[in-house]
Amino acid sequence: MKSLQFSVSVPQYLALTFLGALNRRLFYSGPLATVRLVDAPEPALPSPDWVKVRTLMCGFCGSDLNLILLRESPTASPFSSFPCTMGHEICGEVAETGSGVQGFKQGDVIILMNPLGCSTRGIANPCKSCREGRPSNCENMAEGKLAPGMFTGICRDTGGGFAPYFIAHKDQLFRLPEGISIREAAVFEPLGVALQAVLENRPQDDDRVLVIGAGVIGNLVVQSIRALGCQCQVTVAEPDRFAADMALKAGADKLIPGGDLLKHTVEITGARAYRPMIGKEVLMGGFSKIFDCVASGFTLFNSMRALGTGGTLSMVGIGKDVKLDLTPLWLKLQTIKGAYSSGYVQYEGEKRHIFEIASGMVKLKKINLEGMVTHTFKLEDYRRMIEVNLHKGKYRALKTVVSFL
Repeated sequence: MKSLQFSVSVPQYLALTFLGALNRRLFYSGPLATVRLVDAPEPALPSPDWVKVRTLMCGFCGSDLNLILLRESPTASPFSSFPCTMGHEICGEVAETGSGVQGFKQGDVIILMNPLGCSTRGIANPCKSCREGRPSNCENMAEGKLAPGMFTGICRDTGGGFAPYFIAHKDQLFRLPEGISIREAAVFEPLGVALQAVLENRPQDDDRVLVIGAGVIGNLVVQSIRALGCQCQVTVAEPDRFAADMALKAGADKLIPGGDLLKHTVEITGARAYRPMIGKEVLMGGFSKIFDCVASGFTLFNSMRALGTGGTLSMVGIGKDVKLDLTPLWLKLQTIKGAYSSGYVQYEGEKRHIFEIASGMVKLKKINLEGMVTHTFKLEDYRRMIEVNLHKGKYRALKTVVSFL
């Protein structure tokens, strides 16, 4: 079967660090490419607790693009294994079940819960994160019976959604709810990320909220806030006109289309700007909650300055090494929260998986996923898909997916 695989060596990494800055196509085309379409055998079940899944549709994530372009920090490399078949935003059909799998049968359509926690690794005594229902933050993601990998799509043993078949542990299966389409299912994973981030930094009606970046995650953060019934003021900072317009349709109240973020913050929130002897001004007052869906050094620097006293900044994007002035952190008693993947949360008095909560919102049309998918590709067209994701504004792209239908 054809499989889109990622792999990189240290010499290749060093060469692309220099040459890739001159020509980005070298990352996905030519002898130095980090990603290639290869012939691979269909995966076999490693134990009775696994299933083989036929991929129906798989979303192309911003983290996939960052992986291909080597934008991710090498710090996470011990928790990946290469060569790996990419793709983790997956809707598929059960093709084969192990004897230890109950509740699922051949032909069932599932959404993949992609983290590879203790149970998938055959670890009898689960870590604290897995016991609490957050396998995405598993402390054993480089241990156990599987090769290292935080989630399906960066583990060489499981395969991924950019191939016709992959394997999944029974604990990774979420049955596609009735009334939800396969196209919608392909966006469930990023919805889970966004909804989890919002529930862990939940705005109140009197909050002033800033969302930085209106790509898929930023859009879904806005939609999640509105789906939870919060009437707070939501401002989105996004220079791309198409993505910005989609965010306004999703429920944002105000738009910062570019320019000086701090100046706009003063105008929107009434914060006061103070100019230090050297460097960028710092604000007193500002937004009470910020969801930074870019998480670059530039956006985090500005986020901390635009965040008011006692405010909380959720770092939803995945950035590399950054250099920050931490003065606003102590001066304004700020909280900075990491946000990554999804799992179980307390919701309406009970512990529920984020996919269960999300499915109810999608079925009630409180969240629109169908309109998020703007481009569909065949696997063989992966280079074209990468090009579209590199120029989303030009192609009016939001979520792109690979379809095997």
